[in-house]
Amino acid sequence: MSEQIYNWIGTTSISGLDLADSFKKHVLANAGESLEVKENTLVNIISKEKKSFKVKTETGEEFETKTILIATGSGRRKLPAKNADRLEHKGLTYCASCDGPLFTDMDVVVIGGGNAAFESAAQLLAYCKSVTLLHRSENFRADEITVERVLKNPKMKAQKNIDILEVKGDNFVEGIVYKDKITGKETEMKVSGIFVEIGQIPNTSFVKDLVPLDEIGRIKINPFNQKTEMPGIWAAGDCTNVLYHQNNIAAGDAVRALEDIYLYMHTR
Repeated sequence: MSEQIYNWIGTTSISGLDLADSFKKHVLANAGESLEVKENTLVNIISKEKKSFKVKTETGEEFETKTILIATGSGRRKLPAKNADRLEHKGLTYCASCDGPLFTDMDVVVIGGGNAAFESAAQLLAYCKSVTLLHRSENFRADEITVERVLKNPKMKAQKNIDILEVKGDNFVEGIVYKDKITGKETEMKVSGIFVEIGQIPNTSFVKDLVPLDEIGRIKINPFNQKTEMPGIWAAGDCTNVLYHQNNIAAGDAVRALEDIYLYMHTR
């Protein structure tokens, strides 16, 4: 969870904990006859019945329903390097749009080679003194036009065939150690920030046999109404195969889904 979020609409800055707490309070304020909240409950599987769905939790509880909104999000693929876990949120981050302004006029590194990595680099170039992108393979996965546009910036550098070995720093990121996979040479670079964009892991395993997923496990939806290909199930946020993933977008997607669910329930 981000220590500070700078792109939540209507606020200049709010901690991830405070934002989550405000969401929870809003929901609980509406709990009652028509809304029951089950906290600390993990859904294991959703199965299709004749005219409904059965939702089963890890504790063995079962719920029957005709409509479901899945908003389980995704987890960032973590950087498997020494000290990466210890220095997370201490200079090592997984969100350039959230944390980029904190690194104004500093040297930073972006790890990854896809569109998300290059888009993060493009955002950071607006703030940072320099941005170096480190990629594990010979070829970038990002769109060619995006790669060309970002690499044209004089503050931008990129290196391929790189293994990340260690994140340096005591209380905060101070540098990064990486190895060139072709030459075997190890290099220590002094940087103040490390932005990791090596993919996301959608939290969708519990519906893998119920709704179609894309090649990386995200739920396929119709962006017009958030419907999945299974009638009666909608999905929103980072667990879906939309192009952009951000807190405001996820919230809007969920509202769109709820509007459509309301119509579905009252016009059938």
